[in-house]
Amino acid sequence: MIRTKMRWLTGLAAGATLLSSALVGSGVAVAAKPKHYTVAYMSYGVANSYDAPMLAAARAVAGAAGVRVVVFDSQSSYTTQAAQLQTVINSGQYQGIIVQPIYGAALMSTVQKAIKKGIKVVNIDQILGPKYTTDQIQVKGLSGNVVFFPSKIGTQLATLAHQACAGANPCNIGLVHNYTGYEPDGAITVAFKAQLAKYSNDTVVAEADGLYQAGVALTQVQNMLTAHSNINVIVGSDQDCEGAQAALASANNTSVKLVCYGASAAGVAQLKSGKGPWFADVAQMPATEGQLGMSMLIQAMKTGKPQGSKNPVAGLPNNGVLTPANAGKFTAEWPG
Repeated sequence: MIRTKMRWLTGLAAGATLLSSALVGSGVAVAAKPKHYTVAYMSYGVANSYDAPMLAAARAVAGAAGVRVVVFDSQSSYTTQAAQLQTVINSGQYQGIIVQPIYGAALMSTVQKAIKKGIKVVNIDQILGPKYTTDQIQVKGLSGNVVFFPSKIGTQLATLAHQACAGANPCNIGLVHNYTGYEPDGAITVAFKAQLAKYSNDTVVAEADGLYQAGVALTQVQNMLTAHSNINVIVGSDQDCEGAQAALASANNTSVKLVCYGASAAGVAQLKSGKGPWFADVAQMPATEGQLGMSMLIQAMKTGKPQGSKNPVAGLPNNGVLTPANAGKFTAEWPG
């Protein structure tokens, strides 16, 4: 009885195979099993208020396409990020990778390993490579690149700081860094100081490290103001400017102007009001970067074709510079 049943099952399987072959041969379509993709998202730092909407936008695009996303949080350590990327490659479980570099030059060789293994890689937000004066692809075989370039931000900040000086002679400037020595902070600083050197009356008299945290920047700026009560302008990211604004309010200082970058909701609101110390803000678009990056990666995984480079801020009004006069034309993409 058991042998008879086994013969029957074998015959049934063979019949199914013949039927499938007959259907294909006759031109009748047989539904193919859908391909599922798993993507590794290599985050700069999940806790960062700037990174959160970028990741959320990428996840939304992936979810709509049925793509699984696994997040790796480097917590602002480029050595951790490099190790995580190698783990992703070794696992063999991922068809795509989104990279948001902390220090792009250090990731190049590992990204190349991923590409050689057939994994599609798209870079977003930060530069993947040694050149910080371009928004173009610097790693051969990269499937997509969605970035601004830091040197332009630095040049814009210096130009705006000079305008905020409003003829002060001398004009004393406080510069708040973020993760000193890491990119993009280093590239922004180099470009900022190079442009500022063109203005003979403008001088950086104090520097601090805000770590992209308003609370840290608050303390740093308080120390800065104590040591240099004659500061005219403070320059930093939006988080730094929020901390600086609190420090100025605490000191009842209404003379210092803030030149910032990020175009966060906090920054846009301050500029729209026209009442605060914010003088100008250079725009960034983290949510758009996440959305574009994931869209490009999914397309690359499905078609095998590279998607090129896109600079999300390239088409913004006034070269992406917000002022009280035009802040209403901009939409913030992160809270600040």
